[in-house]
Amino acid sequence: MIVALDVGGTSMKGAIMDDELERTATVRRPTPHGDAAVGAVLDIVADLVAQAGSAEAIGVAVPGIVDDETGVAVWSENIGWRDVPFRDLIEERTGLPVAVGHDVRAGGTAEMRLGAARGARNSLIVPIGTGIAAAMVIDGHLCVGNGYAGEIGHMSVGAEEPCVCGGKGCLEAVASGPAIARQYARRTGRETTADAVAALVADGEPDAVAVWAEMVGWLGTALAAATVMAAPEVIVIGGGLSRAGDLLLKPLAADIDARLTFHRRPRLTTARFADEAGCVGAGLWALDLVESQ
Repeated sequence: MIVALDVGGTSMKGAIMDDELERTATVRRPTPHGDAAVGAVLDIVADLVAQAGSAEAIGVAVPGIVDDETGVAVWSENIGWRDVPFRDLIEERTGLPVAVGHDVRAGGTAEMRLGAARGARNSLIVPIGTGIAAAMVIDGHLCVGNGYAGEIGHMSVGAEEPCVCGGKGCLEAVASGPAIARQYARRTGRETTADAVAALVADGEPDAVAVWAEMVGWLGTALAAATVMAAPEVIVIGGGLSRAGDLLLKPLAADIDARLTFHRRPRLTTARFADEAGCVGAGLWALDLVESQ
């Protein structure tokens, strides 16, 4: 048995799994911000280990900048922690081997090994939810870059919107789930969610259609730039926005295609594991630890 935890900006998703990644128990809790977040992560892992009874390893995926080699969460603006040695803290508390890495690279691990990017030597796995980042698979290897690779959410796409990172015009500030809801509210005065905006787009509501088209343009700008650099065969869209399916994929593929000339056109698809990819990837990391012992 292994324990896996995916810490998102909004919620934490944990599971006890067997060696086939079948879940024997799951838990979901809201993610607190600030100092309380660290204690919440430690508590949920300890609870799962106690429930499992005979767990052999733990995999934990966290957001922000993460040093995968040391298991340190270097920085997360959305949650509010800095330089948290999660691997050491969890090992001390549980006595088990622990793998800690970036949540998007965890999702990338799941999609690369078992999901929509399986079989591709070059791919981008891009979850779009509270934040935006990319797992970059280049020549069959997941690119880590000392924890900094794939942070396309904080690439400037030329917008004027300020970002929580301190920059201006970042992709995450104009194309994430909260950004879509925020832009629709500004345009109409009506508070809503990204999922609700997508439903309105499907119905042809003009304000929603305008907001959606602008978002697709920002995403196209960033993903075309990433395509020029990494030459992915496939771009896998995950996270909450992937639920929009072809409503997002078709216009986004056309936008990216229009920005490229001689470059390889990537195929766009949705993630197999949707918003569960991070937890599955954390489970795979834990199994890697078991197999290496």
